[in-house]
Amino acid sequence: MQKTIESLGYRKVCARWVPRLLTKDHKGQRKPSSQNCCGDIDMKTMIFCCVLLQVTKAGFTISSLKRNAKVWNGTICILNQKKEAKTVPSAAKVMGTVFWNAEGLILAEFLERGQTITAARYVQTLHELRRALRDKRPGRNIIILHDNARPHAARLTSEATAKMGWEVLPHPSYSPDLAPSDYHLFGFVKDQLRGQRYETTGAIQKAVRECLRMAGTEFSRRGIFKLPEPWEKCVQRSGDYV
Repeated sequence: MQKTIESLGYRKVCARWVPRLLTKDHKGQRKPSSQNCCGDIDMKTMIFCCVLLQVTKAGFTISSLKRNAKVWNGTICILNQKKEAKTVPSAAKVMGTVFWNAEGLILAEFLERGQTITAARYVQTLHELRRALRDKRPGRNIIILHDNARPHAARLTSEATAKMGWEVLPHPSYSPDLAPSDYHLFGFVKDQLRGQRYETTGAIQKAVRECLRMAGTEFSRRGIFKLPEPWEKCVQRSGDYV
């Protein structure tokens, strides 16, 4: 039976996890945004924001339920692989905001337990970022990429970035495949901290900062300078996930 199935070119594949099943309108937003970004952008001037969520005292956890969603698929229709929206279980978390560019880590800040990131709190962090840039990356024109979460898209945030003279790169909804923080940096941190246990939130923060510094310049450059490739693929796929 197994040999017969293999001879027909079929094999079992996992459903592809995606943050959301994209509608026609979502794809319509992603394609022109990627087209606009495919122009002449100096990747060295880009600053990427990454919001990290860690399970308290247990580092990062990754669900293994994906393998339970395997379905039969043929080699001819592999591009039509089934998609399922990924769900994240609720848990007590420590939240941190990380800013990095092609040269590595710039700033990592963590909230106190029970606090949330509001527009006002995020603007405070942006002022911390500006001070860090003066020390670590002086004399740069800044292009910042953060997603369109409410604190990032709020008028207060837009006014603050405008006063600082920073350009904000448009980022469509449900697009971690177009953000190096999600497809490159976040996975690296999870791999490094997977299975580790921490007794205090301070220990978690220290481990994350050490991990981010350990990544190094070459790792950062590799993740950021390949960003035009996902933009181009998104355009070719009419806004679908890369």
